[in-house]
Amino acid sequence: MRQILVDYARKHGASKRAATGLVPLEEAVLAAPERPAELLALDEALTRLSEVDRRKSRILELRYFAGMSEAEAAHVLGISKATARRDMRMAEAWVRRELSGGSQEAAP
Repeated sequence: MRQILVDYARKHGASKRAATGLVPLEEAVLAAPERPAELLALDEALTRLSEVDRRKSRILELRYFAGMSEAEAAHVLGISKATARRDMRMAEAWVRRELSGGSQEAAP
């Protein structure tokens, strides 16, 4: 689903650097067709996160793009719900910082 939304945004001529303002992750995913620049920024942030911590990136993908519950995502990743919850909070914070122009060098 993530790739479908990103391809849609690219086809509609969105500039990767054209995002203005901050958007909550949930809103960026839900409003993807209307705001392709934000979706591309989110995709870039998730790609950077996966380079630092693949599991945290994956939990965001499963929750926001695949629509899985916390328990379902934990099961798919083979981790406890508590670990999934912690990973989700850390991943969300990391991505928000990235989208706001924060440092790219800090680990999640």
